[in-house]
Amino acid sequence: MVKRTLPLPLVLLLLTTCTENLTDNTAPNPQSVAVLTQHNDNTRSGWNDNETALTTSNVNVQQFGAVFTLPVDDQVYAQPLVVGHVSVGGGSHNVVYIATVNNTLYAYDGDNGKLYWQASFTAPGMRPPRNTDMTGACGGAYQDFSGNIGIVGTPVIDTARGTMYFVARSTTSSTFVQYLHAVNIVDGNEIAGSPAQITATYSGNGDGSVNGVIAFDAQRQNQRQGLTLLNGIVYVTFSSHCDWGPYHGWILGYDAATQQRVVYNATPNGYAGGMWESGTGMAADAAGNLYVVAGNGTVGDSADPTSPTNRAESALKLTPAGSTLRVASYFTPYDYQYLNDNDLDYGSMGGFLIPNSGYYLSGAKDGTLYLLNKDAMGGYSPSGNQVQQVVALGGSANMHCQAAYYKGSAKEFIYTWSENDPLRAIPFDRASNLLDPTGQIAFSGAGPTGQSGAVLSVSSNGSKDGTGILWASYAFSGDAEHTVSPGVLRAFDANDVTKELWNNRQNVARDGAGNYAKFSAPTIANGHVYLPTFSSRVVVYGLR
Repeated sequence: MVKRTLPLPLVLLLLTTCTENLTDNTAPNPQSVAVLTQHNDNTRSGWNDNETALTTSNVNVQQFGAVFTLPVDDQVYAQPLVVGHVSVGGGSHNVVYIATVNNTLYAYDGDNGKLYWQASFTAPGMRPPRNTDMTGACGGAYQDFSGNIGIVGTPVIDTARGTMYFVARSTTSSTFVQYLHAVNIVDGNEIAGSPAQITATYSGNGDGSVNGVIAFDAQRQNQRQGLTLLNGIVYVTFSSHCDWGPYHGWILGYDAATQQRVVYNATPNGYAGGMWESGTGMAADAAGNLYVVAGNGTVGDSADPTSPTNRAESALKLTPAGSTLRVASYFTPYDYQYLNDNDLDYGSMGGFLIPNSGYYLSGAKDGTLYLLNKDAMGGYSPSGNQVQQVVALGGSANMHCQAAYYKGSAKEFIYTWSENDPLRAIPFDRASNLLDPTGQIAFSGAGPTGQSGAVLSVSSNGSKDGTGILWASYAFSGDAEHTVSPGVLRAFDANDVTKELWNNRQNVARDGAGNYAKFSAPTIANGHVYLPTFSSRVVVYGLR
């Protein structure tokens, strides 16, 4: 897997504001790995295979724990990102970037907690929207968010330009706007042309259309997935707030100067089809194709369920085609209507491309994993699923979660930890290009309950034995779907997940983090684990 570690040719920043909890870390960090996008790279596999400090031998309660805390002003829904070798604060540093739902962005030293800069991106004269502003969501009792809804989707960083892209939302209580921002990672200043107000129209007679045109609705459309940077285009996707319509699944593409270049609507002659995948970003391959799963909504057009025009409840391979995207391949479960009618829709689990393969893993709320050939996904057949493989985990495995991947010296695994289900490490067999459920390794201890599973990340030093670690963050108690719940971070041997190495409740006075950050994965880079929380802080763990 490719990690971006090139130095940035950036100007010096002289801001040196400090936090109260700095640690003395004068020795330079020998690692400078970057995590520039949600779940590490565009496969969305969640694997950092360049971690040389953390091992299965030293991640334990005696040697590993909280080393400092990064205070922020609100909840953190976006995964923290890291850039190595940033010329800032009088030297070259690893910098961690944190976005909050109060529309604030922070740049901290990733090794000692020094604050380099912070900036607010709420539109002038406005405030971030709140859950109570979504007046029609969940019958007016919207609790998927508990307060502000500012920056939610994980940003993306273009190191060649030294620019971070993200979406911030603002309102006056009656007017709602969303802006795509592009800021310099050294000082937080907007680049020329930024921000760009997000607007779009698409031809169609679907839900909410007026005179054959559907217009983007900045109040109803929820920017939940991480952003995707591919071939110089930043792609932004949208879903809904508790299926409050009219809404559609939108994908909008912008160039480096935040000029809109691509507009795609998944259900122009229908309804819904939102894209959210528990916060996981769209996947993309080296050939320039995008991979995403659209949730519940209209399938097909003009009584033809195979029409590419409306493709909700479907995995999509999308190829750029002028100013829009073309459905190059798709898969829709044969029982999509049942899934739709019973709120068991496809696309709740974060999908990812299995690295160095031709396969895309995705999942649905009914506990089913679908392994798809990314180039020939299987289409739709009313008689059955014509896909590479279907693995049923069971109806209790309601998959609001982020899966992950790791390749060890002997085996490679995909990991899932749905609510009300065990942590599963399922081998992927290269000879057959199939998952091996009979050979899975499961951790039978207590796990996530309610309606939010675990978000998973993996670190290792390549496939070297004794270095593979699976990290899991989830709600320790309560139902994180509609309540803010205390969280737990756990570490397991990636080759044998029955072996728990450490968790942050073993020494809760020292290592406890506060409340679980729903669908915001821990970031592992340069000997540290950056754990976002809903307790107005990111807690940083490392060797003590």
